[in-house]
Amino acid sequence: MTQPSRSPITVRLTRYFFVLFPGVFLVLAGAWSAFQMEEHGHVITGMNNQVVWGLPHVFAIFLIVSASGILNVASMGSVFGQPVYKARAPLSGLLAIAMLAAGLSVLMLDLGRPDRVVLAATTYNVTSVFAWNVLLYSGLFATVLMYLWTLLDRTMGKWTKPAGILVFVWRFILTSGTGLIFAFLVARQAYGSALLPPMFIVMSFAWGMSVFLLVQSGVLWWHHLPLEPAILKRMKNLLALFVLAVLYLVAIYHMTNLYFSRQAAFERFILLDGGTATLSFWLGYVLLGTLLPIVLLLTPLSARVCNVLMASFFVLIGAFSFLYTFIVGGQEFPLLVFTGYKVHSSFGDGMIASYTPSLYEWLLGLGGLGVAFVITVIGLGLFNFLPRDVVEKASVSG
Repeated sequence: MTQPSRSPITVRLTRYFFVLFPGVFLVLAGAWSAFQMEEHGHVITGMNNQVVWGLPHVFAIFLIVSASGILNVASMGSVFGQPVYKARAPLSGLLAIAMLAAGLSVLMLDLGRPDRVVLAATTYNVTSVFAWNVLLYSGLFATVLMYLWTLLDRTMGKWTKPAGILVFVWRFILTSGTGLIFAFLVARQAYGSALLPPMFIVMSFAWGMSVFLLVQSGVLWWHHLPLEPAILKRMKNLLALFVLAVLYLVAIYHMTNLYFSRQAAFERFILLDGGTATLSFWLGYVLLGTLLPIVLLLTPLSARVCNVLMASFFVLIGAFSFLYTFIVGGQEFPLLVFTGYKVHSSFGDGMIASYTPSLYEWLLGLGGLGVAFVITVIGLGLFNFLPRDVVEKASVSG
């Protein structure tokens, strides 16, 4: 007697939980890491008195900036009336919520006292850019949820464009606020530049589009749906434009620093003598994260979908590399206290700091990626966030 085969529903659920498992595993690993850091203190990490923002901050800033950039897809659809992008607006909103929640989770757990988040929410300092971002982050959650409501509920369709405009404006302000955290931080020579807010905005476009292309391809592959070559061409050309724009602003940022004599030593450290920070900049950001994606996106190699996805992946490698150089390298270089003088003391003042991220920091950062993955998979399982044009075409052809 033959055994009855499993029902299609059982098979789908098995595959669903199989996909969900890696994300849950990363979340648990990140939670364990956060517990260890809370229990033993930051002494178990690679951070020190000079490098106080380590690898978890690289993950957190990447997730938050990318969350804003992913909404560019929704904005081009709802605000500027592009049908191709409007069909992808629901998926764009879901990814924005997932990545913003993930970035804030890493940020809160890395600060050392996550229990004090209530104090930050109830005691507001209007002169602090960090306090501004508390409102900006929570506001983006609210505006994107409202925007998704107008997209998924047909009775709310007339409010889609006003909600889209609100999200468009809010995400610009939020990304500017993230850039201002560094632009107002004059205690480090790497920061304190008016170029940082617009640079973060353009970086969000490139990083968000890369994440969206990768996730969209994975979702369509999972549902056995094709991606139209014409649509992929439009999106990959836009990604190439964003990558070039980021390269331009990064070059202007460093050229501006080189123009000022007080920044010469810092630029030499970042571009020539910074060790891991320098290697991360030239190999990770410039070569792998910029030049290689440009070749893959703007040459006949872009005719293959796998090359476009590979370019998107390397753009994200470049994003992490740039942020590592910017955040960690910017702290490793000693603060210039007295112009024209060298400062030395038993506390290490005037000395270049060293930083090596620990396993706990890696697990906490990867746990943030796991949070974004789990929220995305659960959202896709509960609601219909598939690109509508692809689904409609598949149903007609089927």
